[in-house]
Amino acid sequence: MKNFVRFFSLVALVITLVFVGCQDQQTYSPQEPVVNQNVSPLQFFKASPATRIPDHYIVVFKEDVTKVADNANLMASQIGGKLKYVYQHTIKGFAVQVPEQAVKGLLNNPNVAYIEEDQVVNISVTQTNATWGIDRVDQRDLPLSTTYTYDYTGEGVDVYVIDTGIRLDHTEFEGRAYTGIDIITSGGTATDGNGHGTHVAGTIGGKTYGIAKKVRLYAVRVLDNSGSGTISGIISGVDWVTSHHTTNPAVANMSLGGSASTSLDDAVRRSIADGITYVVAAGNSYANAANYSPARVTEAITVGSTTSTDAFSSFSNYGSVVDILAPGSNITSAWYTSTTATNTISGTSMASPHVAGAAALYLQANPTASPATVQSAIINNATLNKITSVPSGTPNRLLYTLFSSTPTPPAAPTLSSPANGATGVSTSPTLVWNASSGATSYRLQVSTSSSFSTLTFDQSGITATSQAISGLANSTTYYWRVNASNSAGTSAWSSVWSFTTAASSQTCTGTKYTGTLSGTGASQIQPNGTYYYSSVSGTHKGCLIGPSNADFDLYLQKWNGLTWANVASSTSSTSYENISYTGTSGYYRWRIYSYSGSGSYEFYLIKP
Repeated sequence: MKNFVRFFSLVALVITLVFVGCQDQQTYSPQEPVVNQNVSPLQFFKASPATRIPDHYIVVFKEDVTKVADNANLMASQIGGKLKYVYQHTIKGFAVQVPEQAVKGLLNNPNVAYIEEDQVVNISVTQTNATWGIDRVDQRDLPLSTTYTYDYTGEGVDVYVIDTGIRLDHTEFEGRAYTGIDIITSGGTATDGNGHGTHVAGTIGGKTYGIAKKVRLYAVRVLDNSGSGTISGIISGVDWVTSHHTTNPAVANMSLGGSASTSLDDAVRRSIADGITYVVAAGNSYANAANYSPARVTEAITVGSTTSTDAFSSFSNYGSVVDILAPGSNITSAWYTSTTATNTISGTSMASPHVAGAAALYLQANPTASPATVQSAIINNATLNKITSVPSGTPNRLLYTLFSSTPTPPAAPTLSSPANGATGVSTSPTLVWNASSGATSYRLQVSTSSSFSTLTFDQSGITATSQAISGLANSTTYYWRVNASNSAGTSAWSSVWSFTTAASSQTCTGTKYTGTLSGTGASQIQPNGTYYYSSVSGTHKGCLIGPSNADFDLYLQKWNGLTWANVASSTSSTSYENISYTGTSGYYRWRIYSYSGSGSYEFYLIKP
């Protein structure tokens, strides 16, 4: 599903941690790690000059360190630093403001695992006009139904929105939004002065725009009104969530991300281990999400974005680390400017809360489910292969929110191409059918018999709605049909269609013999596996028409008293071969040989 890679290489961390609600993100070249004082270069990493915060650092302890707060205070005091945050519930460590040369001295401390420069987080958004997201995720296929059906509401589930805060008095939240912690303003109420967090919360749990309409929403404000924050502040928010979540089932949404950060990844991973399901945005750089944090965290649910036409969003990050896709382009939700305001914006920031809401629905029905179980349930419940233009290696899974629906076998597919009764069809056609709602795979059968008593092609487990086949004979009528399957069973067969392949562009005359070669290196003797005797001198003519996707060769052999010797051959790169040989009387035979490929052939013979 995903490969978590700890980016402790000599290419240093580039953490342009950018709020993924926007489509325009900056990228920076990596900086080499500082290497001095005979300290391993794996322990200290500099950020990009464009995002680093001078003299601000995140110090991460080794796992066996105890009395974290005491050690943090002692170390900060020893180097003359100002202690900003202490982390005890995810990573162990602290954030400190101190001159660079002073903090480097901690690299010699046996309790320190690594140090990262702190960095700025920024956001921007794109405004458009549309609403459709929750309509899409309760149905397997387009067109949209203009309704949203749900079996659960997320009641009893706590969702932590790690973002710019939430407008708590917005009517969308019906009094279900609460202050969690305000990392930006000490003692603040985590009120949203930017809008992004309110929009995300509205998609998770708003009464109109939300997936889970009765969840409790907790504002964890880690970004300020301009959309700026720090990695150290985000980790502090994750640390607070980990220490304050109750026995209620819990979900955390992080519609933010940027270049790889080991400390942020570690914090999220350990919070998940404490029982909180994390849903994270893949990012908006149209790049491999494996290079971004926290998108690359294996245990989190990483979300890419789709459009209302079931296309992959042009901005969305991609790759095997993406677990699922969800609506993210032109999403309407609550906004911060008034108690009834709305806005329409785009990004994987908008896709992630759809999935966070779905996780809350599942947890209401399964309140003891672990984060791994929730992740598997969402992935396994997804609608497959509906999204177009999905980059290679990215799972084509679209969020589906009706977890309680009892699966039923899919309907029989309808055939599409070639048209029923078509003629002049290639001997290597691609057969196309229409998708069946709820289908996870298809079976295709092709036969020269309308009763399918013998099969030319039979393949199951096809996940696409088309299949290329090859090696068909020229001037032959074929019949084909398809059925569909899912976990509940298999549909009836589709209607049976037929097509007739084109005549061969090569023509032969003479007595016709037929045969089939099973594969490369196979051969047969003609006529009919034996030889013939020519009592006079004259011309022997042989003509071979084989499969268009194979290379069959033709040999004329004569008995010399000891063995069969080749007296003529035709060995082009195709399966059309022609020999005309004038010889004396004697015993002759023809050998058809597969240089490559398999299939049926026609052989035509004219004797002297």
